[in-house]
Amino acid sequence: MVVDNDKKRLSKHSNNEVSSIDDVTADHEKATLGQALPSTKNSAALGKLDSKIVTPEQENDTLSHLPVSEREILQRQLEIPTVHVNYFSLYRYSTKVDLVIIAISSFCSIAAGALLPLMTVIFGQLAGTFQGLFLGTLDRDAFNSELRRYSLYFIYLGIGEFVFTYIFTLGFIYTGEHMSGKIREKYLAAILRQNIGFFDKLGAGEITTRITSDSNLVQEGMSEKVGLTMNAVATFVTAFVIGFVKYWKLTLILCSTIVAITLIMGGGSSFMLKFNKASLDSYAQGGTVAEEVLSSIRNATAFSTQDKLARQYDAHLTVAQKWGLKMKMVLACMLAFMMTVVYLNYGLAFWMGSRYLVAGDVNISQVLTVMMAIMIGAFSLGHVGPWVQAFSTAVSAAAKIYSTIERVSPMDPNPTSGDIPDSCIGTIELQHIKHIYPSRPEVVVMEDVSLVVPAGKTTALVGASGSGKSTIVGLVERFYDPVGGQVLLDGHNIQLLNLHWLRQQISLVQQEPVLFATSIYHNIRHGLIGTKYEHLSDEKVKEMVYEAAKMSNAHDFISALPEGYETNVGDRGFLMSGGQKQRIAIARAIISDPKILLLDEATSALDTKSEGVVQAALDRAAQGRTTIVIAHRLSTIKSADNIVVMSEGSIVEQGTHDDLLERRGVYYNLVEAQRIAAATESNDLDENTILVEAYDQNSEKPHGAEVIPDDAEMVGKLHRTKTAKSESSLALRNKREIPAKEYSLWTLIMLIWSFNKAEWHLMLIGLFWSVIAGGGNPVQAIFFAKSLVALSRPPSQYGILRHDANFWSLMYLMLAITQFISWSGQGIAFAYCSERLVHRARDRAFRTMLRQDITFFDEEENTPGALTSFLSTEATYLAGLSGATLGTILVVTTTLVASISIGVSIGWKLALVCISTVPILLSCGFLRFWMLARFQARSKKVYEKSASLACEATSAIRTVASLTREDDVWEQYHEQIVIQGDKSLRSVAKSSLLYAASQSFMFLCTALGFWYGGTLMGKGEYTMFQFFVVFSAILFGAQSAGTIFAFAPDMGKAKYAASELKTLFDRKPSIDTWSQLGEKLNSVEGFIEFRDVYFRYPTRPEQPVLRGLNLAVKPGQYVALVGASGCGKSTTIALLERFYDPLAGGIYIDGKEISNLNIKNYRKYLALVSQEPTLYQGTLRDNILLGADQEEVPEEDIVQACKDANIYEFIMSLPEGFNTVCGSKGTLLSGGQKQRVAIARALLRDPKILLLDEATSALDSESEKVVQAALDAAAKGRTTIAVAHRLSTIQKADVIYVFDNGKIAESGTHNELLARKGRYFELVSLQTLAKTH
Repeated sequence: MVVDNDKKRLSKHSNNEVSSIDDVTADHEKATLGQALPSTKNSAALGKLDSKIVTPEQENDTLSHLPVSEREILQRQLEIPTVHVNYFSLYRYSTKVDLVIIAISSFCSIAAGALLPLMTVIFGQLAGTFQGLFLGTLDRDAFNSELRRYSLYFIYLGIGEFVFTYIFTLGFIYTGEHMSGKIREKYLAAILRQNIGFFDKLGAGEITTRITSDSNLVQEGMSEKVGLTMNAVATFVTAFVIGFVKYWKLTLILCSTIVAITLIMGGGSSFMLKFNKASLDSYAQGGTVAEEVLSSIRNATAFSTQDKLARQYDAHLTVAQKWGLKMKMVLACMLAFMMTVVYLNYGLAFWMGSRYLVAGDVNISQVLTVMMAIMIGAFSLGHVGPWVQAFSTAVSAAAKIYSTIERVSPMDPNPTSGDIPDSCIGTIELQHIKHIYPSRPEVVVMEDVSLVVPAGKTTALVGASGSGKSTIVGLVERFYDPVGGQVLLDGHNIQLLNLHWLRQQISLVQQEPVLFATSIYHNIRHGLIGTKYEHLSDEKVKEMVYEAAKMSNAHDFISALPEGYETNVGDRGFLMSGGQKQRIAIARAIISDPKILLLDEATSALDTKSEGVVQAALDRAAQGRTTIVIAHRLSTIKSADNIVVMSEGSIVEQGTHDDLLERRGVYYNLVEAQRIAAATESNDLDENTILVEAYDQNSEKPHGAEVIPDDAEMVGKLHRTKTAKSESSLALRNKREIPAKEYSLWTLIMLIWSFNKAEWHLMLIGLFWSVIAGGGNPVQAIFFAKSLVALSRPPSQYGILRHDANFWSLMYLMLAITQFISWSGQGIAFAYCSERLVHRARDRAFRTMLRQDITFFDEEENTPGALTSFLSTEATYLAGLSGATLGTILVVTTTLVASISIGVSIGWKLALVCISTVPILLSCGFLRFWMLARFQARSKKVYEKSASLACEATSAIRTVASLTREDDVWEQYHEQIVIQGDKSLRSVAKSSLLYAASQSFMFLCTALGFWYGGTLMGKGEYTMFQFFVVFSAILFGAQSAGTIFAFAPDMGKAKYAASELKTLFDRKPSIDTWSQLGEKLNSVEGFIEFRDVYFRYPTRPEQPVLRGLNLAVKPGQYVALVGASGCGKSTTIALLERFYDPLAGGIYIDGKEISNLNIKNYRKYLALVSQEPTLYQGTLRDNILLGADQEEVPEEDIVQACKDANIYEFIMSLPEGFNTVCGSKGTLLSGGQKQRVAIARALLRDPKILLLDEATSALDSESEKVVQAALDAAAKGRTTIAVAHRLSTIQKADVIYVFDNGKIAESGTHNELLARKGRYFELVSLQTLAKTH
């Protein structure tokens, strides 16, 4: 899996970029890419910069550059032991009871398997009895008593089969669930005790997979499949024992069938595997293309490259179709061979049997018994293959799970290990700390930091992001161990203290608080876990919860909610606003009265009004405790006892607020900047104020409660009666949810047919052969009866006997050949149709996805991963309603109709009795396979709920760890597994009844047919020929029909898939890229205007982004947008590209509103260079050409674009030049190189308007210079709008717009804005902080 490594490598890059600042990124990139950086004295050196070719090998050993001691500390936090697992180690956690149940179930499954071939003995004996009557060797009474005796034997077999089957399915499923439940619990317990570094490396997704799918795989390997395998093997062995006992020569000869079946199955399946692998591989490449395109959909949309990319995807589909077709053809031939072998076996048995019979070695009952036993035995082995595969899958899945279970965590919060001091005062000291995150070994985050945090005092940490503030919090909580130095609490090294005890002394409030999906009351109560207050009476606890809520200013808003403290906060607390979540988190942190309080930017994510309230709560909470505060807004930490200014992992200065101001250093500049900005802020009515007024008029406040804006919003949200009177909310209110449509089966069949219309002639051929194939069974019944009659002749007629036997054996040969032709014919015809169907459905689904607007991709269920898997699975399921299913239905119908007609015409009395059993036999055949599929699906379903609980805990592992909630989570999980175990036991007890019935009713139906038919023969109404034709035509016909049904592709899935696809195809996006409507522009000047634009993202309607934005850009101007993150800069670019439409207001280009223009034509004049450059698999030339909007591009245009983008020389220096392959998502190029390719692509379309969305933010300073030079050149003569975090890059801009809260706070040139000492000045000061020391 190349893709995975690339993904991992990519995610490594992206994590770093988020959490470190410019220069750290630079170091990281040097380390990753092994770049020797030349000094940049002159511009000549600029061209040489960033021109190293990245070789992936250099990335392998990331720890090798570190000293041994540091390497060991990091490895200890990361390494996962490899565990050798064999099949029996799956049963590691079984109890004595489990083992007893397994033993009993194994016995029953072997017994049930052995009963099936015993039926052939009775069948043979009965045929002998009939022969006796026919030849007159038995009289009427003796015949009747024999008949009754054998019929009863059948019934006994049926009862035995039922009981044994029921016990073994129930037993194995129960023990499988029980043991896999144990494994799941052990796994979760192991996960919860791991250190945080382990999670940084794994990611929540991988843990989710282990908990859900891997443990399901283990369960499958221990459940009913074990029983079924034993059952099949027992059948096989018994059948052969019976055969050899009855007559060994004939049995040996008939063993050739087994050889044939094994060879066909083996040979065929090896080809199938080969072709299937090839088909999956080429589809995986297609899937990679799809995933690349969908994960960078904004880029594809901006450049209108949907069609080109869809053609690339289609090319992979064509290859996949070729291999898929080969595989299905092999499958069709295999099936045809199997049918042929059955009939050849009958022919051989009668031919050889007749010779032995004439020689006097055997009688008719032996021939029949041997023949049928061999058939049953041979086919029972056929089922074992897929089941055995489940065992090997289970073992490999278990290896992954057990490796985590056996991993010894270097920081195990287990209550027993480590010292527990008698008391905790709360003095924290960092001595010469050097820290490296295990997941990013190339970045040193802290170097030689020493700091004392006195007990009971508040210490504040400030500095640019990535300067190491949050790292201190992580080290105090002991989420990580530092590679150098030590952290002391009251003079004890925290590495020697009991981790559980340590974390109980500390409470943490994070920037993004994590709440669990339960009531507010329980969320706050989580703070008491593990403390001395945990086991107080409910009354006492309630008091503490209310008290904590009052302290954190949360009590009033909670009381105002309809359900008060019992209100569920929703998954991850999404039903609460930011300020409310934060206050609940603070209440949770202070309820246990911790000695140490850590506040990691606890108010940064809030708007000003909630911030005031939360800040007041925090100040109250911090009194008398050791508190470490991390803050971006300096006004919030003025009163701190010590303020520590950090930069790039070391401490620049520290002291009180006043001391630091007197020093006039870094801190002074920061404060100055923020103070001025605060003074110039306009206090106009914003949306929230309007919301509060609406709330005040509509409801009485609780007495004396202060209503806080976001609470009002919340109450409004929960009552759903008040309406917010802001522009955006009014616009949003008009957009109502569209209910999901239900489609009729006919509509869906028509949809599927539309994909296969072109193949109608093939369909007809397939249907014709299906009818022929269906006729095989009834014809066989006549041959069977004729052969038996022939073999029943008395010795005086042995001449005729041999002649007849030879004739009918040849007829069997003829039947075998026709069956081969018809089965393979229908199989191949339908294989072609279904491959075309899947190909077309995938292609159209992908094109339809690319047609959707960006809103569609913002929705949670439409992540690139989900859509890619939708393409691979749903389209494949469609085949379940295509021609192949129709063919199957025809085969079954023909078989039944022909059998019944033959039966009724030859002997109507017996036929009617036999027909009455057809529904039972059909449903037995179908149920047998359907129930097995159900068992599998059910076991997956059962654990969904508990898995979501486990995933919630693991994805919020820091919160769980800091609350010492590990045991609590495990208890809840354990409880759910127990409840689910009981529930599923009841449902399995019912469904196993059906399965057991399907296995045993067959015996009862056979008994009925034999008994009634025999009675009629005894009365002389029927000849032996009539009896056998009617009996075998109808009973065997119905059985085979039922089995075929089960092999039909899953129609339920197909129907669901078809309705999903229909929903997708019917979805008309509001901004439709395929649309031909709208005015087309012939030229564009580049005058851009935003008039009073309001906007909220459709997926987050409660969060205002733009609130009345006004902005004008003149043609040819270079305009920069700056501001804090989340203030609406990138949104402005997205609206200009028309990824979204504003809720109110309009965007105009050259005086025309862009929503009235033809979308494809309008985007032709724009080019976007985004923060993460998107390159696709393919050559550099392919990637650059994606920018062009015409098909044929002259070579010199490409060269010119590359020269302008400063990348031409680099490309020429590569051995393959423009034909160099970029790797998945461009991983073989460095960041700067990718970005310049992206610029070349943008310039190739010669845009009138160039949009730069933080085009250099992810680069190190060296690459940045190169890329910036390219961008400055590109911007000449074009209207350019640049979003920038690094202000140094936009000093030369004609106009700089400073955003704040979705509006323009100020605008002007660099120097004008600096002179004003406002928002912009503050941003500049903040950024110089990182550079000054």
